[in-house]
Amino acid sequence: MKRIENALESGIFASRWMLAPFYLGLVVSLALLLVTFVREFVKFAPEVLAGAETGKVIVTVLSLVDIVMVANLVLIIVFAGYEIFVSKMHIKDHEDRPDWMGHITFSDLKIKLMGTIVAISGIELLKTFVNIKNVNQEEIIWRLVLHLTFVVSGVLFAVMDRMSDSHHKVEELEAEKYRPHKDTPSS
Repeated sequence: MKRIENALESGIFASRWMLAPFYLGLVVSLALLLVTFVREFVKFAPEVLAGAETGKVIVTVLSLVDIVMVANLVLIIVFAGYEIFVSKMHIKDHEDRPDWMGHITFSDLKIKLMGTIVAISGIELLKTFVNIKNVNQEEIIWRLVLHLTFVVSGVLFAVMDRMSDSHHKVEELEAEKYRPHKDTPSS
């Protein structure tokens, strides 16, 4: 019976590798974001050099910032998600290894995702206000409502995360009371 249990547990544990193609798909998505960024930039540069109006320049730069933020988020999800759910990356000694790798938890990942969504929503709202003459009032209201929804959701995520973290710290303190300390002689 123990052999069956061990085989079952080994199979379940090995199933984490089924996530690897998802992360590879995100890497391909990152490459597609790069293509999108380059295409937008190449289209944008001649317009600026030809004297495009300031509002259009600001809106286009904000669109490029959106793409960069999404690309950063995808990279964080690929690195952290792979390390959290699949396997550790064996690149500890690499000089370019980001400091945050190996330190982001699933909870941190959710907060970063929500923060990025709020930031992108804020940029979209800013683009709306820069281009306010060409946007109808109903669309402005919907964008404001959507942004505020993201902001409130982000705050609630952070509060729940902090409450959960506080709960875990209390549990650790309670457990610490019952652990034998090295300073106290054992009987």
